[in-house]
Amino acid sequence: MARKPEGKLRKGWTTGACATAATKAAFIALHTKEFPDPVTITLPKGQTPSFALTKEQLEDGFASASVVKDAGDDPDVTHLAVIQSTVRIGRPGTGIVFKAGSGVGMVTKEGLPIPPGEPAINPVPRQMMQQVIEEVANYHQVSKDVEIEISIENGAALAEKTWNPRLGILGGLSVLGTTGVVIPYSCSSWIHSIHRGIDVARAAVYPHVAAATGSTSEKMVQDLYGLDETALLDMGDFAGGLLKYLRKNPVPRISIAGGFAKIVKLAQGNMDLHSGRSQVDFSWLSDQAALLGGSDRLCSQINEANTAKQVLDICSLEGIPIARFIANKARNEALAMLNNDKIELEILLIDRQGALIGRSDFQVSDYD
Repeated sequence: MARKPEGKLRKGWTTGACATAATKAAFIALHTKEFPDPVTITLPKGQTPSFALTKEQLEDGFASASVVKDAGDDPDVTHLAVIQSTVRIGRPGTGIVFKAGSGVGMVTKEGLPIPPGEPAINPVPRQMMQQVIEEVANYHQVSKDVEIEISIENGAALAEKTWNPRLGILGGLSVLGTTGVVIPYSCSSWIHSIHRGIDVARAAVYPHVAAATGSTSEKMVQDLYGLDETALLDMGDFAGGLLKYLRKNPVPRISIAGGFAKIVKLAQGNMDLHSGRSQVDFSWLSDQAALLGGSDRLCSQINEANTAKQVLDICSLEGIPIARFIANKARNEALAMLNNDKIELEILLIDRQGALIGRSDFQVSDYD
């Protein structure tokens, strides 16, 4: 993830908000022959942003409008993407029907908020679009039987940078957003993807899933257990986001894999493992080495170390099993956060070459 810049950050708008604005503009034009520009919508929390249109098309029976997504200062993969809504008059009695245009994915797996066979347009964006259709239809006294087709320019290529392929959302991006507002560096989209990954794994009834801090750790744990790709969760730095969701949405067994520095931070009780939000405590590591019989000289070297890898190398030379010890400490902290005695959990430590250097036993929480 990109480093958060200094100073006050500018908020942005979700793909769902942009799709809603484009839908409202297209539906109005379908009945008035004019596109409102800018077009104003009401978000779930009452904000009323206005959106400029970048493309307009009006033909017999349909209208299209496009909005360029502004994600503010968030490093969103869809920042500046062109979101287009094409609204067509539907057959009487069909109600509001959603279609996936170019660049919008289709759901193919169970466990997501939208069932297989439907466009990957999430519930809140659907509700927002339904609301503007009803609002405009009531004002102009016209039918609410419409087809809404959402497209995202270059969406299929952008989707390859997201979790969508792993979640079984094929062919493009998802139309997301629960508030309509993007909070810069809130990490909500990543945590949302972790949650959806858990949902898909639960729907597939996998007995064992794995969460990893990065690609090297993920490959090791996948090879170790022969796990299906859908059973792999890209946890990144968000151990807390993973464990809190699992507490209420359990799986039978989970392995958490990561590099030594990340797992040390988890063992210290940190649930956000990002380098900007938690640090390796070398004094704490020195104390742990002492508990394992480390010499005064070794503990002093750990106190003066610059990196976690340095600590690992120092302990290895003196035969101190720091990796397994840290794995067990991290497992205990994770279990305390998990607080669910139906889930077995283990921690795996991986070096930079992808080799397993330490692991805990599987254990369940005994907290209440």
